[in-house]
Amino acid sequence: MRKVPHPILVLVAAAILTAAPAVAAPSAAQTPAGQPPPTTQPDGDSLGADWGLQQYDARAGVKQGRYVPLVKVIDEIRRRTPGRVLDAGLEQAGGRVVYRVRWASDDGRRIDYIADAQSGAILSAN
Repeated sequence: MRKVPHPILVLVAAAILTAAPAVAAPSAAQTPAGQPPPTTQPDGDSLGADWGLQQYDARAGVKQGRYVPLVKVIDEIRRRTPGRVLDAGLEQAGGRVVYRVRWASDDGRRIDYIADAQSGAILSAN
């Protein structure tokens, strides 16, 4: 039986790692009248109301070389703790931009990993 990727991982990977200019939505600064780009994420998402803007910020940061791709952080987490992504997003923490990756380990634990978005270094796992 073919293993199907977890839908959140597919969504996060597509939103953050896809760099196709024809598909990429403009950043908030490029939209007419300063309007934020539309988000397809429903209300009540665990990443918060600005989830849609996080996608564009992360994609732009990766394209500009400011952030490591999220997939590199996820690969490092997977090496440390076998399991799967529950969700992931960008946050500000201690004056730096970080990825928060909510992880479900194979043994049933939920772990919140914090990784520096510039270096990809894992800063904490709780």
